[in-house]
Amino acid sequence: MAVVMRLDNADAANRANNWAGTTYVFSIAGALISDSYWGRYKACTIFQIIFLAGLVELSIASHLFLQRSCDFRHGEAGRQAQHCRPPTKAESLVFYISIYQIALGNGAYQPAATTFGADQFDETDAAGERKSKSAFFGYFFVANNLGGVLAVTALAYMEDKGEWVLAFWISTAAALAGVVLFALGTLRYRHFLPNGNAIVSVCQVIVAATKNRHVKTPQQAEDLYEDGDHGDGDEHDEEDAKIKKNKMLLHTPDFRCLDKAAVVVATTPTGHRRRPWSLCTVTQVEELKCILRLAPIWVCSILYSTAYSQMSSVFIEQAQAMDASLWGLTIPAAGMGVFEILGVTAFVFIYSFCIARIVSKVASREPTELERMGVGLVISTLAMITAGVVEQQRLKHATTTTTTRQAAASLSSLTILWQIPQYVLIGASEVFMYVTMTEFFNDQLPEGLRSLGSAMSVASMSAGNFASSLLVTVVMAITCKGGQAAAGCWIPQDLNQGHVDRFFFVIAALNAMDLLAYVVFARRYRPVPLIKPAGADETS
Repeated sequence: MAVVMRLDNADAANRANNWAGTTYVFSIAGALISDSYWGRYKACTIFQIIFLAGLVELSIASHLFLQRSCDFRHGEAGRQAQHCRPPTKAESLVFYISIYQIALGNGAYQPAATTFGADQFDETDAAGERKSKSAFFGYFFVANNLGGVLAVTALAYMEDKGEWVLAFWISTAAALAGVVLFALGTLRYRHFLPNGNAIVSVCQVIVAATKNRHVKTPQQAEDLYEDGDHGDGDEHDEEDAKIKKNKMLLHTPDFRCLDKAAVVVATTPTGHRRRPWSLCTVTQVEELKCILRLAPIWVCSILYSTAYSQMSSVFIEQAQAMDASLWGLTIPAAGMGVFEILGVTAFVFIYSFCIARIVSKVASREPTELERMGVGLVISTLAMITAGVVEQQRLKHATTTTTTRQAAASLSSLTILWQIPQYVLIGASEVFMYVTMTEFFNDQLPEGLRSLGSAMSVASMSAGNFASSLLVTVVMAITCKGGQAAAGCWIPQDLNQGHVDRFFFVIAALNAMDLLAYVVFARRYRPVPLIKPAGADETS
């Protein structure tokens, strides 16, 4: 993006973070639509088609517009920004429309696909399919990352040479193959109907609790309203009760103010269907409580995502200022992401077959999801410290070279391979954080909100990208008061004149403080309430 769109380092990092953040924001919309209206299979199908259409538009736009903007015959795309003329407004508009359509298709598809895959396992089979479901999330992330190997190696190399159009068409072909493979399993999938609008249900609880704020909450949970517990409903309510009876949640004492939404006030007319904006069920209230319990854990994951997002922005800019030659070949800066993929793949199996088994023998149990996420925060902090140390070494080996067009380029004689540890550590942290968080949120939310649980883990990436963009902006505003050429600027156009190492250390310090807050919230977390069996009372 920085090359073709003629952006400086900080602006390019912010644009990349904002695009990635928007991608993950769409995951919330995709989760709500799949759970509430379309169902997960239909959502997966439609969003895949939107994603594919966006890639087609990007490929055509690159052929018609962006390819005319650049001439890479005199050098590599990643090194020779002067080979690209500034794009026109029309070219920029077409480019951004296509990439944000890709963001919609990819972002909205992810939570629906994750939950749809988990739906294929029978949770009642504790010894077999339930255990396989736990392993599924790890293997799903491995598959996602292995799919990116081609993107960060061959395609990144092609784009570095200016072959943007061909690279985009290859991506389009891969997306088309994915749609076809997904469609082939249609007859063998387990399909589930949507469960109603979760957002409306949450809003009903908030509104009803607000209306009843002056009403005294009963001491006994049995006095709160639940479908099927009262005989004042009509035929429609009785049918709903039969469907929902096996999915009721037990009452919990947390967030007592929300219980007011389920209080049957004396003025409630009998013999009439309840007003959903004035009286809610205990299950509706408990669903909102489940979301609120997860909120502190989710907030703590945002700073982790800030560290994770550096891999697609500042890490690449750091690599572009290093020696990328190896055995006569030039390693694309974005190609270093393959080591993150290898880190994810390796640590999924290392955890499953080594760490989990060793811990279970020593402690007689496997690490909990909350413990594993804490480990992820520790590893991400180490990754940022490592990146800062690598940057210090890069600055010690800073050089100035001359390009084929006699333009000065500030690089470093330090080999790009020094970045391998920070990428591997990021990959390892992803296994402990994102994989576990997806599994944890999926397990800790009721069936009708599970896509939302998957979306929450993806939305953490979104918030992290926006937080990273904000952090870059703040850092630039504080350290570059005299412009990017000012002394002391942390992320200038010429990284040899900057202090990106300090930027990495700031993120490491924020991650360390985030870890302390996470430990407090994790120790106070109360698990999801049990499902109330049909015909059972609260005490049973």
